[in-house]
Amino acid sequence: MTLPVQDTDVTCALEGLEADRSSVRLRAAMAVGTMPDPRFVGGLVERCAVEPDFQVREMLTWALTRHSAAQTVPVLLGELRSARAQARSQALHTLSKIGDRQAWPAITRALLSDADDEVARSAWRAAAVLVPHGEEAELAALLAPQLGRGGREMQLSLSRALIELGEVILPVLRGVKADAAPGVRAHALATERMLHDPEAGFEFAIEEAKRVVALGTGEGVGAGTC
Repeated sequence: MTLPVQDTDVTCALEGLEADRSSVRLRAAMAVGTMPDPRFVGGLVERCAVEPDFQVREMLTWALTRHSAAQTVPVLLGELRSARAQARSQALHTLSKIGDRQAWPAITRALLSDADDEVARSAWRAAAVLVPHGEEAELAALLAPQLGRGGREMQLSLSRALIELGEVILPVLRGVKADAAPGVRAHALATERMLHDPEAGFEFAIEEAKRVVALGTGEGVGAGTC
């Protein structure tokens, strides 16, 4: 039988989340996750928006997943409208971990193209997890304008999100390859290569795609190469 969480325990845990030392905050988040209680949800979400330590943020997300979606999802959806980029990105990350599709309508075009890279990456991952069956092609079309954005890690994140949607992305990728800047075409080609060959690493796929684009040959990755 699980004992109820006492008010003093709630106060102590919430104070721990605000401690100066990250190790104390980490232990507090872990403790909250082991004794879920609705009174923790607000404090966890608020801390996600400002927590500077990656490991603590991951533990905060874990603690939120230990609570019921009915308690957490409405609060997280409110964070998607925050002016603070970290609040938006962490809320999206946590929603992707919870996996409750009632959050899908909140994954807007604005979030998918957010000017902050971490927000956009989190939105891509959340969208790929939460998209309803039958709407994958529409999501792929919304993600396509982000091809070529940012550095390798950013592009890999988008490729992974697209690949999770399956072969419905192929018409979208072909359209991009037909009419886009070289860097965008290379990213589309690399994503297609990874879809067909899951063992292909992104570094290899993107470098090969760049060679194909530079040579101006073929539709498939590998055309015109040795």
